[in-house]
Amino acid sequence: MSKYNYVTPEEAVKHVKSGDTIVVQGSTSIPTVLLNALTARASELRDVKLISGFGIHPEDAPYAKRELIDSFRALSIFVPNTLRRAMKEGVADTIPCFLGEVPSLFRSGLIPVDVTFLNVSEPDENGYCSYGISADIAFSGAECSKVIIAQVNKYMPHLYGDPLIHVSQITAMCRCDVPLVEVPTPVPNEIETKIGNYVASEIPDGATLQIGVGGIPNAVINALRHHKHLGLHTEAITDGVLPLIESGVIDNSLKKVLPGKSVGSLVLGSRHLYDFVDHNPDFVIRDVAWTNDPQIIRQNPKAMAINSAVEVDLTGQICADSIGETIISGVGGQHDFMYGAALSEGGKCFIALPSMTNKGQSKIVARLAPGAGVVTTRFQAQYIVTEHGIAFLRNLPLADRAKALIKIADPSVREDLERAAVERFGIGFLRLK
Repeated sequence: MSKYNYVTPEEAVKHVKSGDTIVVQGSTSIPTVLLNALTARASELRDVKLISGFGIHPEDAPYAKRELIDSFRALSIFVPNTLRRAMKEGVADTIPCFLGEVPSLFRSGLIPVDVTFLNVSEPDENGYCSYGISADIAFSGAECSKVIIAQVNKYMPHLYGDPLIHVSQITAMCRCDVPLVEVPTPVPNEIETKIGNYVASEIPDGATLQIGVGGIPNAVINALRHHKHLGLHTEAITDGVLPLIESGVIDNSLKKVLPGKSVGSLVLGSRHLYDFVDHNPDFVIRDVAWTNDPQIIRQNPKAMAINSAVEVDLTGQICADSIGETIISGVGGQHDFMYGAALSEGGKCFIALPSMTNKGQSKIVARLAPGAGVVTTRFQAQYIVTEHGIAFLRNLPLADRAKALIKIADPSVREDLERAAVERFGIGFLRLK
């Protein structure tokens, strides 16, 4: 018999009332049991807003349906895969903002928060539950909520840092032992391996990494296996970094911010990774307002921000959140880390992407697609990397940038890009040829 007062999910979500705004924990720990129970109350509720961040789940969000729009409004600050279909149908919407500033929107009241849904670890001997693999926006959401409803999940690891909550602070708890979603580690292909090697060649020993998710980040990680004394201060901690940690390449010994610790705001990957970080004092999970603060990021010397993009235009504008008008993600932490790394002593910012899409379309373009969003401006672009090489843009005029970017575009499109550059920059481009 548990000493804690657990209720059913159906009882727990009765604390939600019409007009409430709910922050939903994300990453691979979306509290789906609570969301399903809430959706079942649709006929009783009106104008309930649900705000989510980055998240991965095999099923679409149950509340984001056309027939439920009077009951629920689905909002996100980074479109998760669970809302992409609803976004296309106009049933969901997104709030454009830097990920690192979301907690300040909650704390200032610009986005009032009433309820937070969590998926937490079992209470420890002192009654503290861990948010586990997802602090990001959930930590500040819970801080600002009048009501906190939690799934208590034996599969959730316990991590150190900000994301701890005492059972006395939780309004209603239900036992929901649901395995966490696992994300396979992509194996880099030949093109991604070339890109990874180019990026790694620019990273010095002693650097602190911010690195994302996918084939290219894993290719970069693979190419860093002979480096020394690397650090990790990132947004998402993935399986890819484990070989570097286990081999001692990442030892965090030269970091200025939390030396000796691998730092992130969420953990994303396999069960092996979740078990590895469980009660592991070498990992610290913090509020995204802290991990993504450029003024904190810059304190680590040689901060390296490694991100990707959908397309880059000839002036260095970087689109990473949309395909034309179709929004597929969000700004996330790309801007936060690009800016922080640019301010860091010896820091560098990379946008790494294949030169072509799987459909044979160039990712280096004369102009961004109509409706495409600029996630990172031309003023912040530094290293653009494809399998054809590196274009360093920071010190270059616009016409020179175009020339550098055309050199790393796929050979099949270079002539078209040159014509576009002549049309745009005229004699300023021609005189460089």
